[in-house]
Amino acid sequence: MPAEVELLVMEMGRKARAASRLLAGLTTVQRNAALLAMADALESARTEILAANALDVAAAEAAPLSRAAIDRLRLDENRLSAMASAIRDVARLPDPVGEILSERERPNGLKIAKVRTPIGVVGIIYESRPNVTADAAVLCVKTGNAVLLRGGSESFQSNKAIAAALRDGCSRAGLPADAVQLVSVTDRAAVRALAQMDEFLDVIVPRGGHALIRAVVEHARMPVIKHYHGLCIVYVHDPCDIPMAARIAVNSKCQRPGVCNAMETLLVHQNVAADFFQAAQEGFVAHAVEMRADARAARLLTDAGYPLVTAAREEDWTTEFLERILAVKIVDSLTEAVGHINSFGSHHSDAIVTTDAAAAEAFLAAVDSAAVYWNASTRFTDGGEFGFGAEIGISTDKLPARGPMGLEELTTYKYIVRGTGQIRE
Repeated sequence: MPAEVELLVMEMGRKARAASRLLAGLTTVQRNAALLAMADALESARTEILAANALDVAAAEAAPLSRAAIDRLRLDENRLSAMASAIRDVARLPDPVGEILSERERPNGLKIAKVRTPIGVVGIIYESRPNVTADAAVLCVKTGNAVLLRGGSESFQSNKAIAAALRDGCSRAGLPADAVQLVSVTDRAAVRALAQMDEFLDVIVPRGGHALIRAVVEHARMPVIKHYHGLCIVYVHDPCDIPMAARIAVNSKCQRPGVCNAMETLLVHQNVAADFFQAAQEGFVAHAVEMRADARAARLLTDAGYPLVTAAREEDWTTEFLERILAVKIVDSLTEAVGHINSFGSHHSDAIVTTDAAAAEAFLAAVDSAAVYWNASTRFTDGGEFGFGAEIGISTDKLPARGPMGLEELTTYKYIVRGTGQIRE
């Protein structure tokens, strides 16, 4: 590891630890005022941010990156306004810090309270999406945490411009600017340096591809909360409302195919497959979705007039396409569908569409994923859509945090014990 990178990251860690101690002592009103100043600063820097993003997009197109990656990278007036709006939404949310989770009084008179507190310093390593810079920063500041951000090289210029605006907002509100820091080098050694900096970093959250997450897990000396890939699956069960099933499936795949909560595999019960494929044909064909289907599904799709049908390969059942490509399989039962999801899915977001309440409840109980849906699109797995204002990732881990990571997931707790002179005999 280059010594200069290690020293840079270590110095950032020291500054972040100092800032976190100041943040933890601030009131909710003070932290909310900082968030509003950060939103204003982001809008004031609109010209600089969009110009920086244009440089990143041009480099990505020349590389070339995939269409989905460029879509995740690109900012425009609407996306930038949405970022500022999300910050203001977070400011309006209840502050979990200081919440009393439980209280008890012991027979000796000791009063014990379990109280939410900030984690301290949070490290976020992410790829492609510059909006994560703002989402992660404001959620951390709201909960009294300092944050160290390390974005991908493909969004480096955008992230620098966004982070500069957020730091400016912190300063204007009287908060330490070092509450939000962006690693200013693209050297991959910075990832290892962050992962090994347990003296100053309390938790690290990697969100990106398998290689990034493996590298962080391999080197981390502190807890890791993983935002793994999103191989989301929708199962259309018999009986179901066919038009509803078609709308949900098309939306889950096509509304924004390059994101982690988009559907990648479609399972359809044999009894409703022909009718369902006919009903969904217009939507999938309009979006030019390639269907990689098993033999039974391929026949029915071809009969229904789908022009882009190819034979599914074994690896298609475990691929997060992030493109207008969909793996399609006919199943004979709910049990088969659940088995496929638990074996081949990524435990991110999975859905059943059916009018059979008992089957739906069995699915919701049996599918081992962070978010499970009945009669709704998987595209709702998102901090904003869940009412969290934003999120720093979708955790696919079993232990907390799991699912969209909002404010509560950025807190820990401590026990506050109040006595009147008790001693242990």
